[in-house]
Amino acid sequence: MRILHVSDVYFPRVNGVSTSIRTLVGQLEAKGHGATIVAPRYGRTVNGSHIAAGNGVVRIRSRRVPNDPEDRWMSLRGVSRLDEALDARGYDMVHVHTPFVAHYGGLRLARRLGVPVVETYHTFFEEYLHHYVPLLPRSLSRGVARWMARSQCGRADAIVVPSSALERVLREYGVGAPLRVIPTGLDLTEWVGGDGRRFRARHGIPPGRPLMLYVGRIAFEKNLPFLLEVLDRVRRERSDVLLVLAGQGPAVPDLSRRVRQLDLERNVLFVGYLDRDGALQDCYAAADVFVFASRTETQGLVLLEAMAQGVPVVSTAILGTKEILEAGRGALVSEEDADEFAGHALSLLLDRGRRELLGAEAACWARRWSSQAMAERMLELYADVRARHRGALR
Repeated sequence: MRILHVSDVYFPRVNGVSTSIRTLVGQLEAKGHGATIVAPRYGRTVNGSHIAAGNGVVRIRSRRVPNDPEDRWMSLRGVSRLDEALDARGYDMVHVHTPFVAHYGGLRLARRLGVPVVETYHTFFEEYLHHYVPLLPRSLSRGVARWMARSQCGRADAIVVPSSALERVLREYGVGAPLRVIPTGLDLTEWVGGDGRRFRARHGIPPGRPLMLYVGRIAFEKNLPFLLEVLDRVRRERSDVLLVLAGQGPAVPDLSRRVRQLDLERNVLFVGYLDRDGALQDCYAAADVFVFASRTETQGLVLLEAMAQGVPVVSTAILGTKEILEAGRGALVSEEDADEFAGHALSLLLDRGRRELLGAEAACWARRWSSQAMAERMLELYADVRARHRGALR
């Protein structure tokens, strides 16, 4: 089977969608299935990363998105006119991963190639739009997000969601298309063997200094000011505690300003995006506790990445993270209450035995989320959709 993946974001743009696509495509190719990714052209670099040519990625001419230095807006005409170049490759399916140009261009490509469309609804846009279009009233932005979801999902042959929580959200919106819950999962061969001592040495962090870690975009919807409130409480008991923030994004200036206001400069370290071929694994392995409080995650891949390294998690459990964070699975779940959350974090920072026990539980739990198994479920969906599409053509 040969799949054409179309997305408005892909590496070197770092986020969960890029990771999900690369993980899925890697597993499908390992099982003997072909894949091509259609994604924006970012220029020579983005976030300091050089773009490699080829590797099954077709780059589309793009322009910058206003007030967003990380993303690009693909040319719809550029996507739509790929059909002649792609037709000879014999695709069986178009898989759309984002709801912007990729959605409309992907649908046009599928019609011209005569193949069905699967679309993954990766993101809970209802909770995102008001951060990026602040002049739009929140009630109106929610209405727009829900209308878009109903309209776009209704045009695909099947919709993939990464969690049951997001499936319920789409059903509440009135989406009637076939829905299938298929998380991304982890390629476990990539998420073991990090060297925490190497990361600490590289950044001048003493071996015994307590380290809390957040990995992800530094974005408004990630609820990072709350983690600073937690840190402020933790340092009252452990003045040398350090919160490492591994990521980049539009909220860095605001968050840096908040760090200064709370007098936390000595307790916070921004390290930016890290290479996923070693440096990021080292960063996870250096942590004593992974902390997370996003309200918008549809699955929370970074939680599984931390767990695979044997790092215990303290997190709120909202939307998709509920399905990862379970009692006895290497995590302490907190309400969005800074005192309660800080208490959980301190209980691990101050008790090495408990920290190691939860870390062992976390590593065991992460192994159940293998990307190999999730790719098999995706292939089953592809087969079902192809069969229905062929039946409709008869």
